[in-house]
Amino acid sequence: MRTVEAVLSVLLVFLTPGLAQTASSVDQAVTQAALKTIRPEAIRAHMRFLSDSLLTGRDPGTPGYDIAAKYVASQLEGIGLQPGGSNGFWYQPVPFRKAIVDVSQSSVVLVQNGNERKLMDGVDYVLEGDVLREDVSVEAQLAFVGFGVTAPELKYDDYAGLDVRGKIVITLGNAPARFSSTQRAYYSDSVVKQRNAVAHGAVGVFNILTPEDQKGEPWDWLAPQYQVGDTNWLEENQAPHNIFGELQVRAPFSPKGAELLFSGAPITLQQVFKKADASQPQGFDLPSKVRVRVVSQRHDFRSSNIVGVLPGSDAKLRDQYVVYSAHLDHLGICPPVNGDNVCHGAYDNASGVATVLELARAFAGLTRAPRRSVLFLFVTGEEAGLLGSDYFANHPTVPKSAIAADVNIDEAPGLLYPLKDIVALGVEHSSLDRDVNWAAQQLGYLVSPDPMPEEDLFIRSDQYSFVLQGVPSVNVTDGMQSTDPGVNGLETSKKWMTTVYHTPADNMSQTFNYESAARAAGVCFLLGYEIAQQDDRPKWNPNDFFGEKFGAQSRGAQ
Repeated sequence: MRTVEAVLSVLLVFLTPGLAQTASSVDQAVTQAALKTIRPEAIRAHMRFLSDSLLTGRDPGTPGYDIAAKYVASQLEGIGLQPGGSNGFWYQPVPFRKAIVDVSQSSVVLVQNGNERKLMDGVDYVLEGDVLREDVSVEAQLAFVGFGVTAPELKYDDYAGLDVRGKIVITLGNAPARFSSTQRAYYSDSVVKQRNAVAHGAVGVFNILTPEDQKGEPWDWLAPQYQVGDTNWLEENQAPHNIFGELQVRAPFSPKGAELLFSGAPITLQQVFKKADASQPQGFDLPSKVRVRVVSQRHDFRSSNIVGVLPGSDAKLRDQYVVYSAHLDHLGICPPVNGDNVCHGAYDNASGVATVLELARAFAGLTRAPRRSVLFLFVTGEEAGLLGSDYFANHPTVPKSAIAADVNIDEAPGLLYPLKDIVALGVEHSSLDRDVNWAAQQLGYLVSPDPMPEEDLFIRSDQYSFVLQGVPSVNVTDGMQSTDPGVNGLETSKKWMTTVYHTPADNMSQTFNYESAARAAGVCFLLGYEIAQQDDRPKWNPNDFFGEKFGAQSRGAQ
């Protein structure tokens, strides 16, 4: 059997002639040598350390995360990169505030026709912590607002004809299926939905899931994700970022809890779900009101992003940056599985960190650095809502206008099974499409579209933080086709998501294909190298949805 180095050598010698002309900036001999340094055993070793029980799941603000951060910084130093954090150090400290609900003092009471029913925490609902207030009480009427979406450009509005001022609105997860995958992802974002609720005068938001959504996120799995608390990064004035003070209560509800909320509604929940499946706007007042008290225990802490830089070699372009990103954090201590209560996060995302570390080694080993500088970013707080990457994208340690692109790796492609194709989430939005296709073809991969657009994966990892700041970005991940005829990629991926994801079972006892992961990492290397070598920086496609919404923030630098 050929080693991954031998396969890469052969493939790089036989570059496709037509494609080589569009990517003439790539030096074949240089990239061939660099790709040999991406080692399967190194990916495994990084993962083994970072997912060890000693690090207790790498929860931000804990010693376990700090150990992981020191490990990454020491690796970057040993590779020979320059510190790219704050004040010339490896770290960019991020200020956070976390709020955990005091269940013993908090409550939700449903009031209908003069009758009161106290709902059960963890069974009917989970209250989200309030990072603004320690103790808040609200009594308000309920209103259902469909997906909670107002999209005039798509002639869709769940709030049409409704007055929800002073009410708590109930929204479905996700967004209408008739939207394109891009539009659906954007309008599924909880921040977008909360902002819309505030604009319509709501004082709280309850969320319920459709039966289809519940298949991927059953309540018994979802509830503990919320019970760990709510975290936000803090602005310089100590105000939590992207928090809407007008919303005094936020909570997801279980299927059982949703049935209680819709008791006496003009239509049944089943009818609601049917209309949602048909992408029909819907909204109506409910006959019930709720009385809610939320008591939160809050504390401030810091956790750091880690940043390393390889300076570019071109006098004109070295002040621009190609970013590789991966999140270092995970969930910490979790509900136990077979006596193990550590969420190790081996695949999610020690594998992505390991891959970016090996990419850094490959770039540092080049005989001549690429023209643009390359920035290697390992972020904190992804699991709490892309917080570390959002902080960096809002407060980068290099000029924001100088960031040319972000290539994000959230779970190493190729690790679960050998790949025939890759998926680059977000590639359809910018000129990065050409670069991704070129890089993939050099190593013999096909490029496939997002196989699960209903999961809104593009907005669920760190590249989206850069998109919101107008930076063309992609997340390189697994395709669903395997070179192993005995593997069904879609079934394997979905099984992992529903049985291992965010549990202690995501550990090093899983069967991983490190040779395949090293080879797929080569695509990421070639992609970033090509971006760093081009005369022109990546551009949003004409009339692109995200380009139109956010691209103006970076156009001045293009």
